[in-house]
Amino acid sequence: MAMDNFQNTNKARRYKAHVSIFGTTQIHLRNPWTIAMWSVAFPGFGHFLLNKYFRGCALFIWEVYINQTTKLNQAIVFSFIGNFEAAKEVLDLRMVLLYAPVYLFAIWDSYRTTVDMNNIYTLAKREDAQFNSFAIGAFEINYLDKRNPLMAIFWAMTIPSIGQLYVHRIILAGFTLIWTAIFIYNSHFLEAFIYLLNGNLAKSNEVLDAQWLLYLPTFYFFTIYDSYISAIENNKLFEDEQRKYLRSHYQNYIFNLMKVSKVTNMQIFATFEHSTYLELAITELEEHGIKNILAIPLNNRLEERKLFDNLHQSDGVSLISKGMILAFLFSTVGASRGFILEWGPIIWGLIGAGSGFVIGFVIDLFIKKVVKRKQRLLRGKNSEVILIVECEQRQKKHVESILWNQLALGVAELNQTT
Repeated sequence: MAMDNFQNTNKARRYKAHVSIFGTTQIHLRNPWTIAMWSVAFPGFGHFLLNKYFRGCALFIWEVYINQTTKLNQAIVFSFIGNFEAAKEVLDLRMVLLYAPVYLFAIWDSYRTTVDMNNIYTLAKREDAQFNSFAIGAFEINYLDKRNPLMAIFWAMTIPSIGQLYVHRIILAGFTLIWTAIFIYNSHFLEAFIYLLNGNLAKSNEVLDAQWLLYLPTFYFFTIYDSYISAIENNKLFEDEQRKYLRSHYQNYIFNLMKVSKVTNMQIFATFEHSTYLELAITELEEHGIKNILAIPLNNRLEERKLFDNLHQSDGVSLISKGMILAFLFSTVGASRGFILEWGPIIWGLIGAGSGFVIGFVIDLFIKKVVKRKQRLLRGKNSEVILIVECEQRQKKHVESILWNQLALGVAELNQTT
């Protein structure tokens, strides 16, 4: 059984998050249309983004089963290349009518659920109930921490599921890894890719299975998007939890900035980002007998929106949402058309993915720069917490050393000897 640093007592009606050994489940604001579009791409994906794994798995498995039974992907390929007679012939009419009801339900339900969960998040934020931030069990450890969204993208681009492992979405990562192996093996993608690298384009096109291949674009770009958004929201959750912790534990001591408590005392000021290093600095100071510590979380000023989130700042609305959606749409069309074009489905799928992402990026860039100009962010590394430490003058160098070693952004002193 996992051990948490805080057990929900059900005294609060709603919680924003729950940390378990299998991952961090949280509620946060989402765009209902974005979630619905991922359900359009593949039933179940919208629910995975909402952390509704049982419903997502059921819809995902149903989609694969009904798609394989009806040969829908093969019919889509024939339709994109203009062979409509072949598309009609390949479809299994015994099952095809079962596809639409579940498909439409997945889209409708993901949109409806997102709207409901946005309202629940608003209420949970107002209630501001405490939730656990650390879980340890016999098989795994999980904790709130800051992770780099760009690293999440990088690992997700290598193999689907690795980015989700990076952000500790264990359940979804395991599910994704299994289906990645199934899709790649049955589509003969790696085999075709090796032939392509060796310059044998005809053989590369020949070995590809179009029915299985069309799962890959949507699947691939979803895992990238999910890893990226999860890293962003985990970072924001970490900062919120740390702010709450600092306010409850390190704002009880009243400082007199005009005159310290003893003539031999002094006050040292330091600025930090929200990170575990901040708490390491505080606890190390306490271990050395320094108890007079005041921590003040800051609200950052308005600044232009960043193009991409990173480890130091995350707004959750950077410019890849439309890019990822258009990337899988264009890559699906490109891969389908590639079966009759000279360069083949792999190259045309990559061209479609790249062009779709660029178009989506430009659309988001226009919206954010022209329509919504401002947001609460600073450029680069920025001071998010002010730490004030009262100590004796003989402890000055030791205190400053601790602060610098734990990555303080700046340190200053206020010395009153009279």
